[in-house]
Amino acid sequence: MADAPLRFYQHGRFPVEGGVLPDAVTAYQTYGEPTNPRVVFPTCYGAKLGQSYLDGDGQALDPKKYYIITYALFCNGETAPYNGPYFPAISYEDNIRAQHAVLTRHLGVPKVHCVVGFSMGGQQAYHWAVMYPELVKRFIAICSSGRTSPHNKCFLEGPKAALSAGGDFHNGHYADSPHIAIRAFARVYCAWAYGQAWFREQLYEMAGMYPTLDAFIREAWEGRYVGRWDANDMLVLLDTWQRGDVSSVHDGGDFVGCLGAVKAKALVMPCKTDLYFCEVSLLRNAELAGIDSVWGHAAGGGASPEDVVFITKKIHEFLA
Repeated sequence: MADAPLRFYQHGRFPVEGGVLPDAVTAYQTYGEPTNPRVVFPTCYGAKLGQSYLDGDGQALDPKKYYIITYALFCNGETAPYNGPYFPAISYEDNIRAQHAVLTRHLGVPKVHCVVGFSMGGQQAYHWAVMYPELVKRFIAICSSGRTSPHNKCFLEGPKAALSAGGDFHNGHYADSPHIAIRAFARVYCAWAYGQAWFREQLYEMAGMYPTLDAFIREAWEGRYVGRWDANDMLVLLDTWQRGDVSSVHDGGDFVGCLGAVKAKALVMPCKTDLYFCEVSLLRNAELAGIDSVWGHAAGGGASPEDVVFITKKIHEFLA
């Protein structure tokens, strides 16, 4: 949904993994009545607030039925970029602490019916369940994981290097948006978003919308990032993603022990062709519902209507 006003919560000085934010801001939106069951729906990489493929009238997260709080990650672009290349490292734990402050201190929410997230949003859902076990009753992780794998970290180094090497990036000290660097980032990144069969079947043509693969890359990927994103913000978010590990919050890196201790009921929805996350659930109270799709990681993010129908059905069943 896009009709809810964009709101900003001022934290003031806020300690984070890499230092202190002197004036931290969390952007968020709310939908529905506060008396309804509360659902937290954080953003993923490359997505602004208003993830309309799941929240809206008659959809998986219906504001007539739920009170939905959507959060933006730090550096997600809803607020102006801060401090360019000197922005400190931000962890998922930092983001969830900030979101929790909005939820409890400002909105006065004592319990969360469910946390729902795709990709980086799903990693936040894991962190919510680990960090605030008495608050979160259940969570849904779509094409995501509780820890960023070595392969995932390696893949992210590719687009990161392409952006950083761009001739107009200037080590982050650019005066104007570095279009060359951002376009290079998008070209490297887009190949990972879909399954290999998706490319073989030439689904990038999008039913005739794009005449060639190059047209798809230029318009759907390069154009999206050039038009909407700050390059330094993109790098901070990639770093947050690479740092993802719920067991760093508790259990001293014991990932198996950390997930085994999660109390919340979970719905874990991996896609069999996802090149980012390949989740094998270690949760003791989880339902595993695989997405059978050639759309790869994008299957969980609303790119395929058929997959959205499946995801919506599973969420309805899980929350019933």
